[in-house]
Amino acid sequence: LGGRCCVSGHSGYWEGAEGFSSDQIEQLHRRFKQLSGDQPTIRKENFNNVPDLELNPIRSKIVRAFFDNRNLRKGPSGLADEINFEDFLTIMSYFRPIDTSMGEEQVELSRKEKLRFLFHMYDSDSDGRITLEEYRNVVEELLSGNPHIEKESARSIADGAMMEAASVCVGQMEPDQVYEGITFEDFLKIWQGIDIETKMHVRFLNMETMALCH
Repeated sequence: LGGRCCVSGHSGYWEGAEGFSSDQIEQLHRRFKQLSGDQPTIRKENFNNVPDLELNPIRSKIVRAFFDNRNLRKGPSGLADEINFEDFLTIMSYFRPIDTSMGEEQVELSRKEKLRFLFHMYDSDSDGRITLEEYRNVVEELLSGNPHIEKESARSIADGAMMEAASVCVGQMEPDQVYEGITFEDFLKIWQGIDIETKMHVRFLNMETMALCH
């Protein structure tokens, strides 16, 4: 990015950071300044006026993900009060399209990082497991905008999905066996063969609009 955006006095300081080109970083920095009101950090309330997020049923979880220390690689739990531009780049890197020219190992690593970000959105108490209650909460939020689906129906959908997850991850369970929740290893099994690119996208480079997850 260099001096053109005044992010660093050293030309090219940010180039290649988190896998972004210098042009992408310039665009992201303009977006960062737009969100922050030209301040050095962004707080949760700065996301209040993002049009696409207002309509997203899991808006609160998406915003929370930007401040989750696990995603910021700053610790196993807790939330940051604010994030700077470097933190912003770290979060945006989860939404960067997978570069198919990378080696198979790097592609798999990139995919796993994206899935870890999604896992953290479900695992709200940072205990490393998505419990039935946490899963119900996400499903209820996702379906909250549908007037034809009642809360009990949403819970039934979540319960059914959790039972399916248990069968995929544990196999045949004993009658008295309790499935305590989805671990990250389980989460990887569930998402095996599913194109993560169609589930996670971002239009942050468009200065007029933004969309994160659907």
